[in-house]
Amino acid sequence: MGDFLSRMALKPAYFSSKIVMQPTICLKQYENLSVTFSFLRYYICKMKHLALIIVCLSFYANAQENISGVFNNEAPNPCGSENNNLIINKHPVPQAYNREADLMWEKRVWRELDLREKINHTLYFPIEYQPCKISLFQIMTKHILTGDIIAFADESFYSPLSLTEVRKKLVQKEEQEQVIYDSLGNEIPVMVTGYDSVSLFSKVIKVRMVEDWYMNSGRSGLEVRIVGMAFYEYVEEKEAFKELFWVYFPAVKPFLAKYRSFNQKNNIDRSSFDDVFTRRQFGSYIVKESNVYDRYVFDYAKGVDALLESDRIKNDIFKWEHDLWHY
Repeated sequence: MGDFLSRMALKPAYFSSKIVMQPTICLKQYENLSVTFSFLRYYICKMKHLALIIVCLSFYANAQENISGVFNNEAPNPCGSENNNLIINKHPVPQAYNREADLMWEKRVWRELDLREKINHTLYFPIEYQPCKISLFQIMTKHILTGDIIAFADESFYSPLSLTEVRKKLVQKEEQEQVIYDSLGNEIPVMVTGYDSVSLFSKVIKVRMVEDWYMNSGRSGLEVRIVGMAFYEYVEEKEAFKELFWVYFPAVKPFLAKYRSFNQKNNIDRSSFDDVFTRRQFGSYIVKESNVYDRYVFDYAKGVDALLESDRIKNDIFKWEHDLWHY
């Protein structure tokens, strides 16, 4: 009996311990589940971000492919495989440094380029606007009117021209008679002023250049440097040339280097207008050398004699360098 009572006395304590321990176990299990669900939420959120990043990258890759296709294959290009007009990353050929003590001899020469000659057609054509080609005079007028190049009135480069003065030289006014009708149907002739800025491209057929030939003892060679150039318009009514403006050549070189010159044998050639003048790929004849009278060849020689005098000046420069060396 005593054992039974003792066991009965212990049961409440046993049951009470069970009752107390059950909530503790449930709380621990709930905490474990909450941690698990928090990790799942964090993992799902990260997966959403990763999926969003992958989708954005795929769209970016497709956009890059579309852009490259537009510029390389799909978009029509009237200029061929590349733009044959503008060279974006081209730089002008740098001029060599001349130490004053190394200059032994120098002569200034004036020469003229007839753009109607076949060798000079690269500088002359096109005479109208084209998206894939550009002429030398079009380059000059384009950058003069935008203020990148300064035009001068003479070869001394002391008298710059304003944009208004340049426009007056480039834009030609023409008055044409037109017929208008009044309310009664009567014809009334009136004079209408028209403006033409395109036909001048075909009328500029002569370029005059000033250049210095000098002997550099440091490099032991005869070298040349272009100082400036002028553009002349041919006036048919007067059968004479009209000087438009002068430009300082070292200031023009960076802009000449940006435009591709046309190559008859290779249309993909990246030679620029600056390369044409650096390589002397043009035809010209001398019209003046530095002299005490400051006169041109045509002031004292005419016709064939003027051409012979031009060749004499050119040969004198060549012989001067040739006589420096002994063979």
